[in-house]
Amino acid sequence: MSQEMENHYREILSALGEDPEREGLQDTPARAAKAMQYLTHGYQQSLGDIVNDAVFSSDTDEMVIVKDIELYSMCEHHMLPFIGKCHIGYLPRGKVLGLSKFARIVDMYARRLQIQEELTRQIANAVLDATDARGVGVIVEARHMCMMMRGVQKQNSSMKTSVMLGDFRDNLSTRQEFLTLVHN
Repeated sequence: MSQEMENHYREILSALGEDPEREGLQDTPARAAKAMQYLTHGYQQSLGDIVNDAVFSSDTDEMVIVKDIELYSMCEHHMLPFIGKCHIGYLPRGKVLGLSKFARIVDMYARRLQIQEELTRQIANAVLDATDARGVGVIVEARHMCMMMRGVQKQNSSMKTSVMLGDFRDNLSTRQEFLTLVHN
């Protein structure tokens, strides 16, 4: 764990008017530094490490969808969490990806300081790169603590983003099939 990060958390506590040496806060800088390292461990991962030879030959050429992959990320503007789910669809072109790899791809990008729009694009591009699919569609639905806990404080707000690549962008019926299956 980074001693430098721990020291910064100690300074933040002091700047807030707290005594970092009081009983309840003595270990907080170390715990906060460890938590932040965990919440941002996606920076230490790569698509190659995640996929790790889990791409398999297949004659499947129909749409494959993985729904409701939960995600936890942090807004790069306020460093507050956003929480939601991701839906991924793709049209294989001779290769399929191991099922757990979709969740790992989502986590790799979600565990970085992010904006939801970029997260959605990163996931779509990663699935396309890993599978060489004919098309990829990704939808992310999330609730942002920066909207709920501060600022406008809108408790029931959520954000939906989508990225459509290849046949999902170019073929209206493919896009519609994906959207219909995701929302059923």
